[in-house]
Amino acid sequence: MKITVVGAGAIGGYLGARLSAAGEEVTFVARNRNLEAIRARGFRLILEDGSELHAPEAKAVQRMAEAGPQDVVLLTVKAHQVGDLLPEMTELFGPDTVVVTMINGVPWWYFDRLEGPFEGRRIESVDPGGRIAAHIESRRVIGSVVYPASELVEPGVVRVIEGNRFTLGELDGSRSERIERLSQSMMKAGFKAPVSRDIRSEIWIKLWGNLSFNPISALTHATLEDICRFGPTRELARRMMAEAQAVAEALGVRFKISLEQRLAGAEAVGAHKTSMLQDVEAGRALELEALVGSVVELGRIAGVPTPTIEAVYAATSLLGRSIAAQKGHLRIEPN
Repeated sequence: MKITVVGAGAIGGYLGARLSAAGEEVTFVARNRNLEAIRARGFRLILEDGSELHAPEAKAVQRMAEAGPQDVVLLTVKAHQVGDLLPEMTELFGPDTVVVTMINGVPWWYFDRLEGPFEGRRIESVDPGGRIAAHIESRRVIGSVVYPASELVEPGVVRVIEGNRFTLGELDGSRSERIERLSQSMMKAGFKAPVSRDIRSEIWIKLWGNLSFNPISALTHATLEDICRFGPTRELARRMMAEAQAVAEALGVRFKISLEQRLAGAEAVGAHKTSMLQDVEAGRALELEALVGSVVELGRIAGVPTPTIEAVYAATSLLGRSIAAQKGHLRIEPN
């Protein structure tokens, strides 16, 4: 298959390199030094056991029009970056091109092809004015939940920290020929790629932790382990998660694990800095709307109060605004 990876970072690099090494025709959309490195040497992975995998056949382009129409587009940027890629991304679309959204948080397409009273409703916090939906038709979209952790250690080189599972799901819950073909290609490349008939419930399991631990860590500069082992912040996370669960269940989602199991799973990860804390320390824009603001909006749509989530969202929003206004970053350093 012809596959373009939009977002040649930690997750996009991991996916693209393995798929290329497995024989797929992979093109990365990249910039600057990353673009130069991939063009010169392909893409390199440092695996969990320290061994390396090289994908010398991987291509890289700066402009999407250079790649032309694709079979599959893997969208691996952060949620707030998607709008900046439009309308250029449509250069990758042929009549049957599939767009796989490998993005954390509530996706812009959440209510598309979802039977019920909210079908087709737009989520303004993640797609203001419906601009994304206007450029990426819902018929093209396959949802995904990203579980692995990896990091871009230098241009064209990704280190895999742990995990290889990417759950896939059609928006209408069907088990289509195209999703089966994609799942098979990903498994051939060494990934676990189960097909879910309820991708939204899968999204909520990961979102459950992201919507609480990410902003709490951004505000406190604490790791997952610290948050879970300090009574007041563990209780704060529990309250946020309970409110989120009430919102999700009002929208028809059923959780396969308990809240306490989800907390225990986060604690077991250990001294890990969330992506939002890493963004605070680096002075980058925070992925706040898809992870937290969207849940507040969904609560209002469903008629479910979310006072704790709203309070944490307000404080974290101001933090992000201050970092942006000062063009600075915030990090706790030892004396």
